[in-house]
Amino acid sequence: MKATIEWAGEASFRATSGSGHTVQLDGPPDHGGQNLGPRPMEMLLMGLGGCASFDVMSILRKSRQDVTGCRAELIAERADAVPAVFTRIGLHFIVTGHNLKESQVKRAVSLSAEKYCSASIMLENAGVEISHSHEIQDASPERT
Repeated sequence: MKATIEWAGEASFRATSGSGHTVQLDGPPDHGGQNLGPRPMEMLLMGLGGCASFDVMSILRKSRQDVTGCRAELIAERADAVPAVFTRIGLHFIVTGHNLKESQVKRAVSLSAEKYCSASIMLENAGVEISHSHEIQDASPERT
């Protein structure tokens, strides 16, 4: 896996993945940025959420769950001192679908956390406290 980061002036950088996708990174105005893109640590948090969500959806599809939506909400805390590393991250999955089985959703989230999500496991091994939770929302239309 490869990536290239090119300075784009002030506190702005263009990040290009090995697969050819580009993302604009930028700092806040008080650090010389123009708020043109996410901060690098936000990208790390979004990468974790993407990695875990990919796993959860893959597992739910393989278990033939009728999922119509999956949203991961992440909240992170960082150390007050430099380096301002993540100290705690909470991942909360909101899975929407038809007749979803609680046991299957719980299993998918657990397997991602404990076995498949490289980003989550790597950060936990580095000392970040990571918690996972989930809720299920029924996608069936309400009847009046």
